[in-house]
Formats: sequence, structure tokens, C-alpha cells
Amino acid sequence: MHFRIMPGSWLILVLAVSSAAVLAHAATVEHTFNVATLCWPRISQPGDVSITAVDGVPGPVIEAYEGDTVVVHVINDSPHNVTIHWHGVIQRGTPWADGPEMVTQCPIRPGTRYTYRFNVSGQEGTLWWHAHASFLRATVHGALIIRPRAGAGAYPFPTPDGEAVVLLGEWWNDENAISSNVIADAYTINGKPGDLYAGETTANRSAKFEVTRNSTYLLRIINAALNTAFFFKVAGHTFTVVAADASYTTSYETDVIVIAPGQTVDALMAADASPGCYYMAISSYQSAFPPPPGGFNGNVTTSLVEYAGAAAPGGGQQAPALPDTPEPTDTDTANRFYTGLTALVRPGMPRVPLTVDTRMFVTVGLGLRYPPCEPTQTTPCQPIPVATMNNQSFVLPSAMSMLDARYRNTPDGVYTRDFPDRPPVEFDYTNRTEMVVGGSAAALLFPGMPATKVRKLEYNATVEMVLQNTALVGRESHPMHLHGFDFFVLAQGFGNYDDATGSQQFNLRNPQERNTIAVPTGGWAVIRFVADNPGMWFMHCHIDSHLSIGLGMVFEVEDGPTPDTKLPPPPADLPQC
Repeated sequence: MHFRIMPGSWLILVLAVSSAAVLAHAATVEHTFNVATLCWPRISQPGDVSITAVDGVPGPVIEAYEGDTVVVHVINDSPHNVTIHWHGVIQRGTPWADGPEMVTQCPIRPGTRYTYRFNVSGQEGTLWWHAHASFLRATVHGALIIRPRAGAGAYPFPTPDGEAVVLLGEWWNDENAISSNVIADAYTINGKPGDLYAGETTANRSAKFEVTRNSTYLLRIINAALNTAFFFKVAGHTFTVVAADASYTTSYETDVIVIAPGQTVDALMAADASPGCYYMAISSYQSAFPPPPGGFNGNVTTSLVEYAGAAAPGGGQQAPALPDTPEPTDTDTANRFYTGLTALVRPGMPRVPLTVDTRMFVTVGLGLRYPPCEPTQTTPCQPIPVATMNNQSFVLPSAMSMLDARYRNTPDGVYTRDFPDRPPVEFDYTNRTEMVVGGSAAALLFPGMPATKVRKLEYNATVEMVLQNTALVGRESHPMHLHGFDFFVLAQGFGNYDDATGSQQFNLRNPQERNTIAVPTGGWAVIRFVADNPGMWFMHCHIDSHLSIGLGMVFEVEDGPTPDTKLPPPPADLPQC
């Protein structure tokens, strides 16, 4: 059995390793990232575009074993401020390495460097890394793979014959358009758009990989897109999902995978089709209603799955088979996938805490804010869009990082500890008929000025949070990502959450564990986690156009009773503001 990279491929394939190779692996995995300006080919247009990246798009894959220490030297040779977030890494004892700009660190300024050091104990599976400053993660990102310490044979599912990182993204031909909320020019699979875009050819713009018939492959799927959730399919093939966000799941059979920005999915694919060439395809899942004013990119992006020994397309073989893709607004398919996953319960793994110390009901959605009018202005002031959690629109501090202020015990002027546990008013959250000035929803429709507010948590407190989608400006599925923790997804549904009926749906036996939850459009999700990781932990929407206008908040977790449960001092080379 073999699984090899085709020439020109950006799809990274890894053979299942032997136990002997595992025993020889190093305890420290070290990389150097040069963040720099590169020239990269435009899609469906002639010429190149200047981008900020680490060696290309996507960037390097980091591979480690559970328990290893990861050391990454980041050298910023770009003209932008940069930080790197290790998405999904718990960072227990290393909160200064988490990466979000002005939350846990000041940025790495142009011409300077910083070394991230952290451990990956207690975690296995597919995670990723990305820039967490401005909109740079559009091109500054890559995979982070944590393998079981005992080797490939230690997977709690049949050992695959090969593995593949499949990194999904968005692409803009003009880097300056990324921050302007302009529709992406293309979607990509491992940096390539496939051959269905005008002007593109299979030969140089399609990710490819070769499979051997009757073999099984582990696809490590990552959604690195800024703003788009995807449907993922391979023509003529089905999947067995075995993990999500680096937490193992019970085997889930499906022919379509749904993956929101920030999420990862590990899925086994059996190469059991007739020998030939098949399209792997992604198409967008558009949950917003009403649809965004500028529309969306409705193209299908493809890569090629080729069976060993089959003739290449154009060389005597018929064109690759294209899978049927769901309609962009197919929320039923998305919900069926998201709610179908459950955790694989194994000895020694965390179980759902049954006693809750802190309960929060948090609305997430979009609103409007009126800027101050100039005294001489004769036309009405126009509202500007904002995003909020419990009517609070988040803004990053500018002079000191929040973690540094917490360590110095000088929060004044940096953040306040008054993030509310509930919204200021109760109303019909998912019914747009109440969106009227002066109605019961007005207090949420028009929030106050953006502010930097946190919710302080006692060490080891169990937190239960209802995430309630709103339809004030429009309803949309928000992928909410929590730094520093995995959480249990107890239940999710549509409409307004009602505790009397919603709590009856809780799965307290084997709920899926995530670090990023796609809150259903016009609906709700209930999550639960234990605050056993001292630090400042960002919780935010992983749609960057929403984060940039305020859809976030921060948990301040207090120190525990022992030396190893207290906030450590900052590293000596931590960037200064």
C-alpha cells in the first residue's frame, strides 16, 4: 500500500509510521517561521500579488507527539505587526504563548522576533496555527498535528494506510481587499483553487493526491477561511468521522462533512471506488439570512483524488467525477452533521461535570451603533454595523496586553470586570419582526460604545454558557472559539432557548468536545467547561469580519492553590508595546 505526493501538490501526505520510528522521535519540536512579503500567483488573473506568509500558502506543517514541547522562533520580516495563535492548544502553564494580539501579548513588530514555547501534553489530533493580528490569518496559517505517543497503532480506530492534511481557505487577488469585507475571489484546498475557475488548469493549480485501491486514508481537514463555512465531499466516496477539534468522536458515517471557520475534522476515507480520477470538492455553506448585501462566492473548488495506475485526465481517461454539492443555504444538512457527533468515551478522559458554579446566557449577533454627530451636520447620522455579546461590543486595548495587566494587577485603563451574565433585556431573539426602534429589542439593536470587558472566573469553577443567536440585523451561524479550553457541547437547537425544554436535551454522557462551536443560525447552543487554566482567554467569533467589529469577550481565570496553578511570569523576550 502506498500514498504519495503527486508532483506540484500542496497536499501533504504522511505514511503511517512504525513503532520504531515513534520511539526515536525528539522530545522538542523546533521550527523557525520567517513571516515575510512574498509574490504569489493570482487566481484566474495574470500576474502576482504581494502577500504576507510563512514560506507560502499554506505555511509549514508542525508535527509533534503528545507530550512534546514545541518551540517556534517567529522572525517578523513583514511590514505588519504579527502574532501567532496555536489554535486549540490548551496552553496550560504557558498562557503567554497563546498569541492573540493585545489579549496575551503585544505584537511582534516589523524587524523583531519572538519565540513561542509550549507543551502539547494530553492532546492528540488535528489542530492548526494562524496569525492573530489584523486579517493576516488569510495567508499566515498552517497545520499542527499531534500524534499519539505510542504511534499510529494507538489511534482508537483502525490504523489508516496513509494520512493527508486538507487545509481549506479563501483567497483574495488584492491583499488590501481582505480587510474591506470584499467577497473572496476564490476558495482553496491547500492553497489551490482547482480547475473549475476560468483560466485555471488541472496541471498547475489543483492539489492532487494518489490513493491505492482498497486502502484507507485519514483526512485531516482544517477550515482556515476567514469568513466561510464549507460543505466537503469526494465524488464516489464516503467518510467515517473519528475526531473533531482534536477530540475523538464515536464513528460517524457520512457522505458530506460540514466545517465552520476555525474547526477541524478527522475523517477516514476508504479508497473503494472504481479505479479512476475523482474530484474532492468544497462549496460554501451560507447561513446568513437575509443574505449578505454583496452576495457570496458560489464557486466550487476542487482537488483531484487519483487512483494509482489510472490514466490521468486527458490521457485517455474521462473527466473526473464531480460530487453533488448541497445548496449553499442547506441548514438542514449542516445541522444534521453538527448534531450527529458524539465523543468517544475512553478511560481516563474528562467527563462532563454535573455541578455548575457559573451560569451565563449570552446573546451573539450583529447590531447597529450611531456614531457621534458633528454639531454642523445637517443630514441624519447613519448607523454603523457592530457585533456584540450580551450587548457588549469588544475592542482590544492599545497600550498594554490584557494578560500583562492582569499579571501586574493593573487592569485600570486596560479592561473592566463587568461583562454581564445575561443580556440587558429579554425578547424574541430570533424573530426579526421585533426589530423596531423603541421596541423590546432596541436595547440590543443599538449597543453602547465598544469596550474591553471580561468575566472573572474562580479557579476550577464549572461554567455553563447558553450561546443564543439573534436576528436583530440578520441571523447567521457564528463559529464561537474559546481559547485555553475544550468544552462539552451539551445541546443545540433552533429558536429561542428555553431552559425547561432545552435542559431535557442535554447529553451528559458522551457529548462532543470542541474548541469552536457553530452556533446554529437563528438558534442556540449550550456548552460547559471547567475553568482550571489560569490566564486571560479570548472567546470570539471566528468569522474575522465579525471579530473586527466586536464579536468577542475574555475570561479572566484566577490562580489556583498550588504553584503550578498560578499565572507564571512572562518570558524574557515577550514583545513590548
